[in-house]
Amino acid sequence: MAPMGKILVQKFGGTSVDRPEHRKLAARKVIAAKEAGYDVVVVVSAIGRLGAPYATDTLVRELRQIDAAFPPHPREMDMMMACGEIISTAVMAVTLQSMGRPAVALSGGQAGIITDGAFGNARIVSLHPQSIVNALEAGITPVVCGFQGVTTVTEESEHGSITTLGRGGSDTTASALGAALNAAAVEIYTDVDGVKTADPDMVPDATTLDVCTYEELAEIAHLGAKVVHPRAAEIAMDRGIPLWVKSTFSDHPGTRIVADSDALEHVRSRVTGVTHSGRIAFIRLEIPNEADKPAVEQEVYRLMARADVNIFLTSFSPTAFSFAVSRDMYATARDLLDGMVVPVGADPAKRPASTLYIFKFLEGLDLAYRNQRPLLKSLESFVDVVDVPGTAFENGTMVSVVAGKHRQVPGVMATVYETLTEAGIPVHQVADSESSISCLVPENEAEHAVRLLHAKFKLGDGSR
Repeated sequence: MAPMGKILVQKFGGTSVDRPEHRKLAARKVIAAKEAGYDVVVVVSAIGRLGAPYATDTLVRELRQIDAAFPPHPREMDMMMACGEIISTAVMAVTLQSMGRPAVALSGGQAGIITDGAFGNARIVSLHPQSIVNALEAGITPVVCGFQGVTTVTEESEHGSITTLGRGGSDTTASALGAALNAAAVEIYTDVDGVKTADPDMVPDATTLDVCTYEELAEIAHLGAKVVHPRAAEIAMDRGIPLWVKSTFSDHPGTRIVADSDALEHVRSRVTGVTHSGRIAFIRLEIPNEADKPAVEQEVYRLMARADVNIFLTSFSPTAFSFAVSRDMYATARDLLDGMVVPVGADPAKRPASTLYIFKFLEGLDLAYRNQRPLLKSLESFVDVVDVPGTAFENGTMVSVVAGKHRQVPGVMATVYETLTEAGIPVHQVADSESSISCLVPENEAEHAVRLLHAKFKLGDGSR
């Protein structure tokens, strides 16, 4: 057995392994790390993006096209999606072997990654990486499938079920393995030089940050930057794992991710960057009676929770409340609310004995309301029937300025709001956290908004 040295986890994304020449570039990164004295654990994503034959989105499309009226069960969907990483892992292992380096391909289960049973968005519950350790001790480079694991073996599932970790889950695999193996560092390789101040497709002069804190990375990941998955950033932060974001296609040193306590003051208090995220619908509901509003509002939130509709960007006034949902859940939310009846108060001895609130949207979106409202006519001698008008802004997106300790710097919120409104960009809602300010704007204004804010905060001048 060869003695183990310092362990380095290197993760390569889909564009890093989509072509033979790209895989060789990635393999040279592995070989260089080996020659520098590291024991390397490689994690790979599926090959390419939608349209490529083995990309995850392509595999998903193949399964869904079997019968548009019959959605695949999540268990079978996870089995299908896991194939992309399995293919990529075998190809990468053989690429290393062809370049004279012993390597072994390991599925998530073979690598000892155990998850809960939430198909499509599983969380790692334990890691047993003995097969990885055995390979390293034998001088063999393990190449591990990202994005996947297996459930615990039970009587119902003798061999465990294949699960996937959600979009971007290969980053999570890399960070989790880094933690379990007490790695010297985790390197995330992608097609950009590191963490940038904005999406370079929108802002060509976006700057690559030399240093970024775990908190900044987690925040920009949650707010839409696709460079690293939020869970991966959080695992690295919790365990204090040195993390790097680099490019497979250049020798740029990349971005070093550090603890907030290790960052210089200007890093901790700067404006880090501008992100954009999601296709969002924003729903506003009017409750005429202020006293009844809390009860009606509570029922709406309960209904959304039962239907697994996540809501955010909530706002309130005495007789109205609003919230956002992702665009792919908008039709579900709207259909649930249209024609919904909420009774408030009940006293048979009084007239009216109670109040019934019934929800309606704009004409054309109110089919259930139009069918149900006439049925309540016969009750109006006993109860009040009150319409709850609903409006929706369907084509929104969120543009965010990430700024550490922005609440301690007067004027950041004003600058964001003024920059957008003075350019004629409607701001439908604003939300902030300890380190970011987010604005809901029309989707077709996203690029304009990102560029304006990036320029306003002078993020592209090379002085980062």
